[in-house]
Amino acid sequence: MVDVGFDSSDNRARIGWWLFILVLALVAAFIAYSFVGMLVLGIFGYYATRPIYRRLTAITDSDGLVAALTIIVVLLPIILLALYAGFQVFQQVQQFLSNTTNSTLLADYLGALSNEQRQTVLSAIQNPRQVITNPQQTLQTGLQVGLTVTSAIIGAMLLLALAVTLSYFLLKNDDQLSAGLCQLFGGEETTAYAYASAVDEDLESVFFGNLLFIIGMSVIAAATYWGTNALAPPGLQIPMVVVLAFLTGIASLVPIVVGKIVYLPVVGYLGLQAMNSNGNHFAFVGGVLVVYFLVLDTLPQTFLQPYITGRQLDMVMMMFAYLLGPILFGWYGFFLLPILFILMLEAIRIVLPELLHGEPLTPTVSIGESVGTDPQSVHESASDDVDTATGDGSAPDAE
Repeated sequence: MVDVGFDSSDNRARIGWWLFILVLALVAAFIAYSFVGMLVLGIFGYYATRPIYRRLTAITDSDGLVAALTIIVVLLPIILLALYAGFQVFQQVQQFLSNTTNSTLLADYLGALSNEQRQTVLSAIQNPRQVITNPQQTLQTGLQVGLTVTSAIIGAMLLLALAVTLSYFLLKNDDQLSAGLCQLFGGEETTAYAYASAVDEDLESVFFGNLLFIIGMSVIAAATYWGTNALAPPGLQIPMVVVLAFLTGIASLVPIVVGKIVYLPVVGYLGLQAMNSNGNHFAFVGGVLVVYFLVLDTLPQTFLQPYITGRQLDMVMMMFAYLLGPILFGWYGFFLLPILFILMLEAIRIVLPELLHGEPLTPTVSIGESVGTDPQSVHESASDDVDTATGDGSAPDAE
């Protein structure tokens, strides 16, 4: 009788390898936890631009060239616009602080410094003559403040650069990574592959929809704010139109919240200008509020958001993901919690019912067919694409 099992030495070797793999997995989890902000930004950039990357593949067969072109055309302009918006906001805050004499307010903005350094900066602002009387301490504090600010700027730029690099790597090696995972999972008919396919399609739907929605709402908001300035009476103007439009587009991602956190302060600013002007322009401000509510609030919630952002997922679930993510994890939670929600959703739809009922796992959706992606349709679509590309979809020759 032939023994097809493993002998004791093989079992010990397999156990050793599993322990080694477990250690490597723990190390990988620690690295991912340490750089989670960079990872989620890179994943967002990958899924937000992947449909565009696939369209650009018709231009050339070079994956690296198409990935670089996608990054340059899509991601870099958004990053530059975000940096410009941050710079403009920083300038406005700096101008506000330079015009105030409230030491308590200044102290709040200098909270990153130690008490001694903060007091030195505040006293130097209130009494500039001490810079001459005590130049050594003032110079030391100035250098420390400069190093702190420089370190923060360099860290942010490095984070963005690494995230963009990760997005480029994922775009360039998309096919190889997909084939490798398929082989690791044991084929396209397995439950693991079906689960991964559903998660993959859901992430693309959400993040690419997010990108389209930000661009669309930013354009609409910019046209609305520019129109306000064109029609506004003398003395009423909206500053930083491009920056406010970009911030409105980002804020509009969150259902219910949409652009309120941007356009309501804008209307309040116009109201203050109307109060300080000689003419009675409050009717214009009221009309602007109505227009903003219709164009920047009702329009995105009623028409654009349900159609563009996460078309395969429930908007209430995504609302909780966007609102709770930054609260739980910080700034990167805005991207991380939607990823976690999608991972949990697809596990419940595809894997959990069979586990609870003790049934064999299948690569099909057991519950919630109308929510999320159907992995079978993804598999059929991929097979059709392969047949079309290779010419296998043609009818066989008659013998």
